Amino acid sequence: LGAQPFIVPAMGSHGGATAEGQLKVLARYGVTPESMAVPILSSMDTVEIGRMPWGFPVYVDKHASEADHIVLVNRIKPHTNYRAHVESGLMKMLVIGLGKHQGAIVAHRASVDVGLPRAIPEVARFSLSKLPILFGLGTLENVRHETAKVEAVLPEALEETEARLLTEAWALLGRIPFDFLHLLIVDEMGKEISGTGMDPNVLGRLYFFPNEEPKSPRYIRILIRDLTDQTAGNAVGMGLADFSTRRLANKINFQYTYTNALTGLSPMRSKMPIIFETDREAIEGALKTIGLTEPPDAKVARIKNTLDLEFLYASDALLPEIKERADLEIVSGPHPFTFTAQGDLADGAN
Repeated sequence: LGAQPFIVPAMGSHGGATAEGQLKVLARYGVTPESMAVPILSSMDTVEIGRMPWGFPVYVDKHASEADHIVLVNRIKPHTNYRAHVESGLMKMLVIGLGKHQGAIVAHRASVDVGLPRAIPEVARFSLSKLPILFGLGTLENVRHETAKVEAVLPEALEETEARLLTEAWALLGRIPFDFLHLLIVDEMGKEISGTGMDPNVLGRLYFFPNEEPKSPRYIRILIRDLTDQTAGNAVGMGLADFSTRRLANKINFQYTYTNALTGLSPMRSKMPIIFETDREAIEGALKTIGLTEPPDAKVARIKNTLDLEFLYASDALLPEIKERADLEIVSGPHPFTFTAQGDLADGAN
């Protein structure tokens, strides 16, 4: 065909809002010039392609703006901040991802005055009218973190198709099968799991102005134990938890974390939880704050992360509820928590 394809990282402020950082993010997913056999042109330079009637400047990656054709590729899923007919996917990538750090800042600032449910679709439609979008490729994931569907869509059908795929994504979204817990223990968080490290839709906590907090699920305390290696120290979203460990705190890259938090206008989500030296101390500390319920009677669940929800640990207090549920199966146990000599869970991330 004579084409000269190249890849542009369309990830807003991820990777510390630097060209090098975004290359590293792609490399952690196995996307490199060598593996893809095409160049990756990573830059934070943008061009303004116009303005919205309400004063919003629309930015796009400079390299993308110079291409003859653009192909959008993104996972479609519920957004962590807002509800609309399109949320996290190809339309949002046009606005925030391809807008790079500059575009992401403006878009999130507009959320305070205009609201993301309005800003994302309207700006995306404008970008579609100005940019040479050839087609989009939307993917859906199941609860096992596997690709469940890949669908190509032409630009004129992008919004309608993404809205339909979002409905399918909601059906695929993993959920913790308990509406109430005294304590939820999450083994790991990271940007590859959710844009906020842990998915607020799973936790039942948004902490995003001006949105109201969901009424369900209700988890009195949340403990996050560790960061994934892939997140490279970006701990945005750690503020969704009440307690954490020295292990996690020592891995935080504050530049990456705070750049992401400020860009996304979500400072509450990136506040430090109370830090304990070990898992044992963190669990014991959390159980001191659940009210009149004694620890042996507490409803406690432990998950690997908010994306991997096929299997979980549940305390004895949840057993009556589990036995009444046809959609739940006890596969083993009961098993007591076991700790290392250092006080960390013996079967978890270290």
